[in-house]
Amino acid sequence: MQKLETITSLQNNHIKLLKKLALKKYRLEYKQFTVENLTIIIDALRAGYDFEVLFVTAEFMTRNLDKFEFLKEKSQASYYVIDEMMSSHFSQLDTPSGITAIYKIPETQKITDDSVVYLNSISDPGNLGTIMRTALAFNFKNIVLDENCVDVYNAKTIAAAKNSFFMLNIVEDKDGSWIANTKLPIYVTSSHGDTDLETFKPDTKFCLVLGNESHGVSDEIFKLASRQIKIDISDDIESLNVSVAAAILFYKLHSK
Repeated sequence: MQKLETITSLQNNHIKLLKKLALKKYRLEYKQFTVENLTIIIDALRAGYDFEVLFVTAEFMTRNLDKFEFLKEKSQASYYVIDEMMSSHFSQLDTPSGITAIYKIPETQKITDDSVVYLNSISDPGNLGTIMRTALAFNFKNIVLDENCVDVYNAKTIAAAKNSFFMLNIVEDKDGSWIANTKLPIYVTSSHGDTDLETFKPDTKFCLVLGNESHGVSDEIFKLASRQIKIDISDDIESLNVSVAAAILFYKLHSK
């Protein structure tokens, strides 16, 4: 059983690191990110994704003793007890949960031989996380993000993605070269698309592009598309939220 060490100072190096990891530049520099959700931490551990360090408050341990003992039994990571003030000092949540795990950012992987969901300038972390979670639900495991997407390690993205965050193959297309050179047929969504989703028969493997919440798919990617898919909706509404549209597309394209 791992020993519990207590941290008593905000000047502790671990606390300083946790504070820094709230910012994207430090997450990239240290190749680490944090998760402040007990359910996600447990689900990730059960799926084989262990944390490097865990921080908990005494109050959290009292409320979640059985689950905390499960974490200590299954993980050989380092454990630290902190107080509520420290938790509030570095937490990225409006109401700190009392538990924070540090994870290593995985090395970039190559796209597996399957369909791809390409995210073009998704700006809302909640939308990004919801899209990721829904993609996994319909077995779309390759997620490519362009350089204009919100940070995938944003706390709100992780909170929305739940445990799917650890189970997807996430790749960043920093210079647009992946989308420009893929051999997969590219499908974009548009309210003026010429292909009705209801009757569309997709290729066995494809790249589905989801665009920015306000501006849709960029002109550059639109020119690469082999099909422009339209979701038939009421004339009373102009468009759907991108995460809602994603769920419909994943369901229809996966089920055919």
